[in-house]
Amino acid sequence: MKLAIKLALISLPLLLIAKEATVEQLFSVQTVKVKKETKAIRIKNYGYVSMDESRVYDISPRFGGYVVELFADKIYKRVTKGEALVNLYSPEVFKAKEEYLNAYKYSKNRDNKGMLQSAKLKLQLLGVNENEIKQVLKQNRASANTTIYSPIDGYIFVKNINKGSAFNAKQKLFVIANLDEVWVEAKLFEESRASLSDTKNYELHFKGLDKVYKTDKKLLYPELDPKVATLTLRLRLNNAKHELFPGMYATVISLKDEKEQLTLPTTAVIRKDGKHYVFMVGEYEGEYEPLEVHVKIIDANTYAIIDGLSEGDEVVNNALFMMDSDAQINSLY
Repeated sequence: MKLAIKLALISLPLLLIAKEATVEQLFSVQTVKVKKETKAIRIKNYGYVSMDESRVYDISPRFGGYVVELFADKIYKRVTKGEALVNLYSPEVFKAKEEYLNAYKYSKNRDNKGMLQSAKLKLQLLGVNENEIKQVLKQNRASANTTIYSPIDGYIFVKNINKGSAFNAKQKLFVIANLDEVWVEAKLFEESRASLSDTKNYELHFKGLDKVYKTDKKLLYPELDPKVATLTLRLRLNNAKHELFPGMYATVISLKDEKEQLTLPTTAVIRKDGKHYVFMVGEYEGEYEPLEVHVKIIDANTYAIIDGLSEGDEVVNNALFMMDSDAQINSLY
């Protein structure tokens, strides 16, 4: 049975107020077509950005000494690989340089390469830069100072020395973190574990950033937090532009069962008595036919059409309250 909305009778009082308004304007009867889209069930969780532990580097000299000149003098300063961090004096390194120079001079007149190699190895084991070792022989003198360089591009997150500081061997002077890739750690309830096997892709949203980050690189920590009964899901994100920093909160969307399917906006579907209906556009203008469909919710704005409609079918998208009310009055469904 088709539903013909008696627009003339209903609109008569309204036309007295707005004679120029059209029927479509008065009732805002808009339509939408069923279309195929690649969609997934979207499950929302929350997380925060943390450093990638494999990209964090501790600067801990194998010798003690004194700071002569501090180049990396500010916390969170950005440094590049090979950039000088600190120039210092170390009695141990200075002595090792002199031994290397003496071994070189001695081996020039005697065949004793083992002594020279041993003296060079000592400097290498102390962590002295290779170019600095070459300068000992090139300049034919042992420089009293030595320089520590950054091993990676990154930011200084820990600085434990100042100008004039003294330090001991193995003391941590700096912690440098490379943020080209970061982790997002999301907390999930234990019952969510089963759905993770079907979830391959994730979307991440951050306040103040329009960009939507996507990743399929994940790791579920093999440990449950007994206090709050949550699992930790770690997602790896590319952060080449350094827009993400540790501590930022993230909205994590799990895309489950991602596939191509027929869709309609939720505004086009009415639920009544446990069933779902749409209003098909009829043969004549202003005529609509209520049709039962089987749907599955994808997200707050979208239904997946399981049965009852085909791609390209046209249905009413808005004014559904008016349609539903009129249909019930006429006992059409």
